[in-house]
Order: sequence, then structure tokens, then C-alpha cells
Amino acid sequence: MALKIVYPVCCGIDVHKTFVVACIASTNSSGITTYKRHRFSTFTKGLQELSQWLCKNDCKDVCMESTGKYWIPVFNILEHSCNITLAHPKYVKAIRGKKTDKKDAQWIADLFKHDLVAGSFMPPLPIRQLRDLMRYRFKLTNFSSSEKNRLQNSLTVSNIQLGNVVSDTFGKSSMNIINKLLNNPLDTSFDIEPLIHGSMKNKLPELQLAIEGAITPEQAGKIMVIKKHYENLEARKADLEAIILSLAGSYSEEITLILTVPSFKNIFSAIAVIAEIGVNMDVFPTSKHLCSWAGLTPTNNESAGKKKSVRISRAGCYIKPLLVQCATAVVKSEKHPEIRNRYLQLKKRRGHKRAIIAIARMLLTAIYHILKSKEPYNPDLYKKSDVRPVRHEITIEQAIRLAQAQGYRILEFAT
Repeated sequence: MALKIVYPVCCGIDVHKTFVVACIASTNSSGITTYKRHRFSTFTKGLQELSQWLCKNDCKDVCMESTGKYWIPVFNILEHSCNITLAHPKYVKAIRGKKTDKKDAQWIADLFKHDLVAGSFMPPLPIRQLRDLMRYRFKLTNFSSSEKNRLQNSLTVSNIQLGNVVSDTFGKSSMNIINKLLNNPLDTSFDIEPLIHGSMKNKLPELQLAIEGAITPEQAGKIMVIKKHYENLEARKADLEAIILSLAGSYSEEITLILTVPSFKNIFSAIAVIAEIGVNMDVFPTSKHLCSWAGLTPTNNESAGKKKSVRISRAGCYIKPLLVQCATAVVKSEKHPEIRNRYLQLKKRRGHKRAIIAIARMLLTAIYHILKSKEPYNPDLYKKSDVRPVRHEITIEQAIRLAQAQGYRILEFAT
């Protein structure tokens, strides 16, 4: 049986840095497909010519692969005039040895006309802009953390052991001491008491011992550069956060709902979730589709009746770490027994790492239903699901395995 033609007129686009190759596949009522190919520049003028060429040939359905960042200008130009399906390169890759730019474009068109290409999730433009800003904020946070670690390493090399006494080396009192040391690295006999505040005064003898190091002029210069870079990063991060908050103002209702989820206390955590998955949950048929898109579900890998590795995928490289971080925090709290009890049950059987992924999936499932129904988090829904049915029957073999899993040794008695 022949494959059904879903898109009689469609276009496959092979995207490169300086040019794109487009191939329009037109299928008539007899099932015969004819192809038109053309190469366009990736300058704005060339992409506008591509849009006009598609309109001239009455082609509204377009499929292209997501090559690096090069697909974004093409998407921006064609978004308003065409229905674009963005495909992962691994799903539209041609056979090795039979690859040219023209054949790649035709191969994409052939796959797409039969609706054999799975399109990537593309949120609307405001969400994409918010996503771009939040991902840049994530990078700035990583840079700041790196600079903090470098400063701490420089202090350790100089045998300044402030990190062993204070909880935060970058706290107000600690930074006062560091600034004093940098003013004159060879003088460590100054009075610390005027520089510290609050409960730090109880640690005065330990602080005096902690600064008895030897900061060389070279290390002092390095620390000053690191410190200025860190302060500049924090200032730029604050500027970026102001832009993010102004852009996220239109999603205040959804942000408020997400903040009701356990361990979501920071507004930027809620904004990061919205930036990745959007606010319209109708694009995901079920919560399982969303969890799979975020890389939080085991993969299917079975052949000849044997199940192979079912590790989670690499998808969701931005939202997955955030959910794992939130899951790690909430399982330590007694305020949410419905989550902690679920974690402890899974940890016995599957270990800590798999249990944390399961809790992260649980949080994302809750967020999906919260955004879909526009209702705050309800812990009772999870408490009811943890309760075993009153009349629950198991076999003797299942009871033995359950007891062995709890560490009991089964003794056999002769009847």
C-alpha cells in the first residue's frame, strides 16, 4: 500500500550558513510528483525572494531542519506567510554517500509530503524572546559562579581560610576583610572587629587566625581583577533581569500559579519554566508528551523481546536541571509528605538518581495541569494517589519478594 500524500504541495529547505536550498514537491491527482529547486542567499533580500518564490508557487507548507542558529532568520521571514515545520536534523538526515544539497532538500520534501517528519515545539514569538533572555541569564549565572570559585581558589592558595569560618565568602563582613587585605596584602595584623557585623563578632578569634596568610602582589592583582569582573557580571545580570521582568509582566497569572508548586519560591524559576514550555498546554496532548519533550521519561529501546538501556534522553538541557534542582530541594522538606514519601519509596527500589528524576517528572506534571486548568497546586491529589486500596491482594511469591526487598530473610518450615 502506497503512503498517503498529506501535503500535495510542500517545500523542503536545506539550511546552511550562507545559503539555503529549497525544493518544492508538487503531487498531482495521479500521484506523480514534480520538483522545483532553487538556491537562495541567507541575506534578508535572499530570504524575502524565497518567500515570494513560495507564494508564486502556491506553497504554504514548509519543512526545514534546525541547523545551529542558521534556521532562525529563515523562520523569522517565513513565519507569517507559511506553515513551518521545524525538524531535528537526525529525523531528516539522508543516507550517507547519497547526499548533496539538492538531494537533501528533496529528501526533506519527500518525507514531509507523507507527514513523516515530527515537528519541534515552537512557542510564539514573545515566549521565544523570553526564552532567549532567560538562557542568557543562565549563562551569566554560570560565569558569576566561576568567578566566585576562582576568587576562593586564590584565597586558598594564599592560605586565607575565610571559607572555613564564614558561611558565605562573598558576604558583607567577609568582603570587608578581603578589601582590607587587598589594600595592603603584606599587613594581616589589622583590627577585624570594625569590619564585621552581627553574629560574626562571636567568631573574632577564628577570623584572626583565618587571615594569617601570605598574599603575594601577583595574587592580590589577580583577586582584584576577579572581584571587578564578578561585580560587573552581577551588574549586567541585574540589568538583564529588569528586562526579563518587564517582558514577563503579561504572564503574571501563570507565574503566580507556578509559584504555588513546592520548591518554586524564586520568581525567576517560574519565569524559566514559562520561557521553556510556554503557557498554552494544548500543544502537548498529555502531560506525558511534555515530560518526554523535557527529557524526563525513560526511552523505549527493545529488540528481539529484550529491553536494552532505557536512560533518559539529552533533551531539556535548560528545564531539566532546574526541575532536578527543585526536586532535590523539596524531597528534603517535611512540608510536602506527598512528594517526600514518593521519593523514599522509589529510592529503596531504584536509587537516588532515578527517584529524583521521577520527582522532577512529578513536578512538571503538576505544572502541566496547573497551566491547563488555571488552578493552583493541590497536594491532596497526590496524597490520594499514594494510598493503597483497602482490598489489595498479592500472591505468596510477591509477598516473599516484597519481604526480601525490605531486608528480611525467609525461613522455610516443614509442615
